[in-house]
Amino acid sequence: MQSGGASEHPSASRTAGPACETVGMFATLHTSAGDIRIELFPNHAPRTVENFVGLANGSKPWTDPATGEQRTDALYSNLVFHRVIDGFMIQGGDPLGTGRGGPGYTFDDEIHPELAFSEPYLLAMANAGKRMDPTTGKVGGTNGSQFFISVAPTTWLNGKHTIFGKVADDESRAVVDAIATAPTRPGDRPVQDIVLQSVSIED
Repeated sequence: MQSGGASEHPSASRTAGPACETVGMFATLHTSAGDIRIELFPNHAPRTVENFVGLANGSKPWTDPATGEQRTDALYSNLVFHRVIDGFMIQGGDPLGTGRGGPGYTFDDEIHPELAFSEPYLLAMANAGKRMDPTTGKVGGTNGSQFFISVAPTTWLNGKHTIFGKVADDESRAVVDAIATAPTRPGDRPVQDIVLQSVSIED
């Protein structure tokens, strides 16, 4: 991942949903497999949603992990879904496309008691667990730009990953399912690249 090179992987070792009202904020993930419309949860994960929106529309600066260049364009542009596991989740948001890249910064989890991985089709942050900052000695989260969408209940992830949205309609769920069932090579990467072309935000 962006800090120290650890990969951001939700664990697939075992097999929720928002029980709350949210404001009407939506994101559409435009992918090579079709559009995925997401209802975002800014009331329950405000910093995470702000980060996602900023990386989607280019309003949040980020550091290219390949070049070290500071950038102000959209990070979520022409990125592959680098990890796809049928019956578990699809993962993207890495500018390197390897599972080890990010935006050059990290931030803490926002775990909300009303949100749980008790149903499929939830949007959540991928991370590399908690880490100690060597300069401050404080332990913090490792969220950056990578995210995943679950395709099954994944209750063992409760308390470990920030949920900040859910897939909004049947058509979008069908696109997620199509990506999740794509043929993969070793390492869970699709044989044929599935690309997140852009993300548009409506609120």
